[in-house]
Amino acid sequence: QERFAYSPEHVAELIHSLFAKRVRFHQDDGEVAPGITVHRMPGHTMGMQSVRVQTQRGWVLLASDASHFYEHWLKRIPFSICWSREDLVSSYHQFEKLAESQDHVIPGHDPMVRQLYPHSLKEVGNEIVRLDLNPNQSLQAVFG
Repeated sequence: QERFAYSPEHVAELIHSLFAKRVRFHQDDGEVAPGITVHRMPGHTMGMQSVRVQTQRGWVLLASDASHFYEHWLKRIPFSICWSREDLVSSYHQFEKLAESQDHVIPGHDPMVRQLYPHSLKEVGNEIVRLDLNPNQSLQAVFG
């Protein structure tokens, strides 16, 4: 089943990047560049990581698949497909330690992100948003 998420070309591209020394592996937490760190977030998959980025508004956590949607994390309802529900909920607690506030956590797939954050380029619509700026409204206002 897992092979359907990737094509052979995707895998080959990763291997070519590895041989070109453009890939670094981090098994645990670590800094990948100044102001950018990766953090192990088990639960959805065994090797899941989230990325924390220092921005003008503080540390923003890009949760990736550790939280597909805001409500998974905020309501502690793990995504239905996960390796360990217990570990996924522990990753939600980790979000709160790494991000400056709830408004500094960005889930991996939630379309609400495009509604909550200021648009970057009006001419391309709402597809590109500024996560380095404060949201248009807080998560507290949206989720109560």
